[in-house]
Amino acid sequence: MRARARIDWYTDEGSFSEDVADIRSDDPLDFFDLRPYTERLSEAELNTGLGEAIVVGQAAMDGHAVQLAVMDFAFMGGSMGRAVGEKLSRACDLAVERSVPLVAVTSSGGARMQEGILSLMQLPKTVCAVEELHDARLPLFMVMAHPTTAGVLASFAARGDVTIAEPGALIAFTGPRVVQQTTREKLPDDFGLAEQNLRFGHLDAIVPRPEQREYLLKLLRLWS
Repeated sequence: MRARARIDWYTDEGSFSEDVADIRSDDPLDFFDLRPYTERLSEAELNTGLGEAIVVGQAAMDGHAVQLAVMDFAFMGGSMGRAVGEKLSRACDLAVERSVPLVAVTSSGGARMQEGILSLMQLPKTVCAVEELHDARLPLFMVMAHPTTAGVLASFAARGDVTIAEPGALIAFTGPRVVQQTTREKLPDDFGLAEQNLRFGHLDAIVPRPEQREYLLKLLRLWS
């Protein structure tokens, strides 16, 4: 599900106002594989209509003020580079400034390889931003969509006060094919899926998409 469609689904009509839309990725390493990184960024913007792999803004959900941070897998696999890390951190800061909960939705293949170590530095940066949110006694309600993997899972996505996932979502640091090739062992059929994560206590609930808005509203009512 695309980020803006999910925002429209979760929020009251006309209540969403985007923040920090001007933050864009640049090319700090002058990276080139088969094509220049700048060319890939331009293509992603044209194909998605987004400036980055995350959309941040304030909105209302059934009258409850919230801060939103919603990732979009269509933009370079939802990968997290410096711009995504900065926007997520700003979302935490704005939630603290406005004294509202942060509702975040993840859908990502992990850190963006074209930004190298600068991308990996977003892991501790986003974790620290979420800790500042918690220090302000404000909650992070996390929705894990398919897939939520690698550096995103290993950083802010794992820091929710309440964490739910969509049925069948892949939630793992590495996908089952890579793990199986490395270990040469047969994995369970549900390896890394939301259902296995729930069984191991990594999630609070698995919530089908049509029921997510009402579930989040219950959390907001309990918090308020």
